[in-house]
Amino acid sequence: MLIVEELHLLLLRPDGRVESPVSVNRLYGEVAAVIVDLALHGRISVSDEKNPVIDIVSTEPTGNPILDTTLQRLVPLRGKRLQSLVVRPKLDPLEVVVESLIAQGVLIRGERGFFGWGAARTPESDSAPEQMLRARLAAVLAGTGSPTQADLALLSILQNLNCAHAILRDECGGMSARDLKKRIEELTAGSPAGDAVAKAVNDAITAAMVAVMTPTIVAATIT
Repeated sequence: MLIVEELHLLLLRPDGRVESPVSVNRLYGEVAAVIVDLALHGRISVSDEKNPVIDIVSTEPTGNPILDTTLQRLVPLRGKRLQSLVVRPKLDPLEVVVESLIAQGVLIRGERGFFGWGAARTPESDSAPEQMLRARLAAVLAGTGSPTQADLALLSILQNLNCAHAILRDECGGMSARDLKKRIEELTAGSPAGDAVAKAVNDAITAAMVAVMTPTIVAATIT
């Protein structure tokens, strides 16, 4: 399962809606996750400059619809700054991620919201993959399991979305939000998944969230 698919499972509530602590920022996390997936599959590279840019290493299809769809969307954007890409709705992998998880039998299409409005909910039909994922992350946080690149990328993205403690409340062993943040920083510092790609993505998420929050803060200050 791709990092972006695992992230999506973590962000879903049992009823198929996105968890409220990250409902507004889901886009940034899932675009970042699929960018990491593409980098790990050798299709893109991320520069190590202060404002990193994306370059296309190969356009050869991977055979995975999520990666190939996103790669096609990224080709005309090569050379663009990562910070600008993370916030682009056109790069949102949500639809193809949901289709993939439905095809795998992990999600099912549920009902729409009140009076049939809104997007269809996609609750889990098989909770085993998420349970295994959460057990894996709990072991990593506790120090009893060796972290994979996917584990470290997921933890780092969740932390940069400011939702790690809310999403992993049952997996963090009673750690406070501050202690969990320190633990994630310890795990990702100097790791293969904390290299230029992951660092650039996390910096981009942080910058994107600041950019989105600034107008709200300014408006509140003026009023």
